[in-house]
Amino acid sequence: MWMLIAGLVLFLGVHSVSIVARGGRDRLVQRLGEGPWKGLYSLVALAGFVLIIYGYAQAREAPVLLYTLPTGFRHLAALLMLPVFVLLAAAYLPGRIQRTAKHPMLLAVKFWALAHLLANGTLADVLLFGGFLAWAVADRISVKRRGATPQRNGSTLNDVIAVVAGLAIYVLFVVWAHAWLFGVRPFG
Repeated sequence: MWMLIAGLVLFLGVHSVSIVARGGRDRLVQRLGEGPWKGLYSLVALAGFVLIIYGYAQAREAPVLLYTLPTGFRHLAALLMLPVFVLLAAAYLPGRIQRTAKHPMLLAVKFWALAHLLANGTLADVLLFGGFLAWAVADRISVKRRGATPQRNGSTLNDVIAVVAGLAIYVLFVVWAHAWLFGVRPFG
């Protein structure tokens, strides 16, 4: 479990520099330079990500059950996952979805984390998905306090691409990728 916790601290910690110190990122970029900052950021994030993967896999071998929700919550989780890949695509494709969601990637993380908390109730799940949910909420509040980032004008075509690609990836995950990557079939 310590690897999962250490990974979350590293990964979410490096992604929280702007949350805890508004000008912290800018000062670090000034001190280190843009390239070295991005390199350090990437290395810390990658190390955290690897630790999260290994730590979560280890924790799944000896799960500590905290709660079990009725089966219907799994269906709610599947429904909450529908917009996740659409929002992830919209984060990179300027359009109405991006403008409306303001920060589609953070919204996608919130939906993803909440959906998984509804479907899974082990200690590792609460640490992983609860950690990401808390981080996404804190980051969204922080972004709002720092001032809105200007949204780029986009096209309706980008929205169509985001919806079609996002739903296609959702189907791919439900049918095949989730079981292949994580050993769990979302629908049985």
